[in-house]
Amino acid sequence: MSTGFFSRSVATSFSVWMRRAAVLAVPLVLAACAGSRPLPPAGATDPMAFAPAPLPSSPAFTPNVTDNSRYGEVPDEPFPVKPVNLEKIDSKFLKQVVPNTTGEAPGTIVIDPRERHLYLVQDDGTAIRYGVGVGREGFAWNGTAYIRRKLEWPDWHPPAEMVARDPHARPYANGMPGGPGNPLGARSMALWEGNRDTLFRIHGTVEPYSIGKAVSSGCIRMLNQDVIDLYSRVPLGTKVVVRS
Repeated sequence: MSTGFFSRSVATSFSVWMRRAAVLAVPLVLAACAGSRPLPPAGATDPMAFAPAPLPSSPAFTPNVTDNSRYGEVPDEPFPVKPVNLEKIDSKFLKQVVPNTTGEAPGTIVIDPRERHLYLVQDDGTAIRYGVGVGREGFAWNGTAYIRRKLEWPDWHPPAEMVARDPHARPYANGMPGGPGNPLGARSMALWEGNRDTLFRIHGTVEPYSIGKAVSSGCIRMLNQDVIDLYSRVPLGTKVVVRS
């Protein structure tokens, strides 16, 4: 009788453990654009509680630079960055300077999934606004995080859950090298909450006409020209606020 009681106790404990493990695994299931490889452990000074320094007040826009030039081919990249056909994108999703109405400090990134906009707050009362694509229903994420890793032309490692549900991802179960066909595009910035990788990213895209739409598997996608620009402006430790 004691042996049977012990067996039932072990079985009950194992069942409870499995339920808890399933709850903890939910964020991993939802984050389909993130890599499956572990990132380096946090250093002694991580996580940073704020951006290291405010960004310059000047948005570095040149008055005579047109949208056609801004969204043309990008030079000095290891892979081609194709020009964007601006006739296929609503102009409100193109990069521009707007008054800062976010209420956040200079150097902060603010993402409004409902508006499909990303704001980079400047210290002169303005913000640089970019159009973004966001996660479709059931894959969205919101909260406050910090950029803890930046990569140029990142590899893509779809999680097992995405490989299982998406036949287009299955050929890349072991990873896809960075390049012009990689769904993460030209740049990637990893978002962390404290010492936990959220598995969500701000990244480029090979589908420029998805900008302004809710189509991704959770991450924030940008035109490659825009993500290259944003990448050059924000340091590691930058605060990122994703609104609900």
